[in-house]
Amino acid sequence: MTTSESGFRAFLEGRVDAAQKKDIDRLMSHYADDIVYFDVVPPLQFAGTEDVRRNFVRWFDSYDGPIGLETHELTVAVSGDVAFAHMLHLDSGARTSGPEGDVWVRSTVCCRRSAGKWLITHEHISVPISIPGH
Repeated sequence: MTTSESGFRAFLEGRVDAAQKKDIDRLMSHYADDIVYFDVVPPLQFAGTEDVRRNFVRWFDSYDGPIGLETHELTVAVSGDVAFAHMLHLDSGARTSGPEGDVWVRSTVCCRRSAGKWLITHEHISVPISIPGH
């Protein structure tokens, strides 16, 4: 593993830790101002840090206490000042609203490094579904 790859993995771990603790300011420090974020909840696409922040606060508010967020099958690729990763997250915790029980989500993040700091410029969240007949 290269130094760039280990630094990028640490960046991703910090993102998960901030989400688990519902630390909105620390979580948002991982995102570029021009972030484009695709999620499974309406309106499905969020652009810019204000929209993304509101979406994360909505998510945080749907939990009574910390969020359980485990990363599985993390794959990263780093080349110069560009990196991407895809992974599975097991999302769990005591919910105040929304689905009961644990939820698996897929996550893909695309990042760029500027002045030595990684920032997420694109993130895509999806959930596995079973389509009848397929």
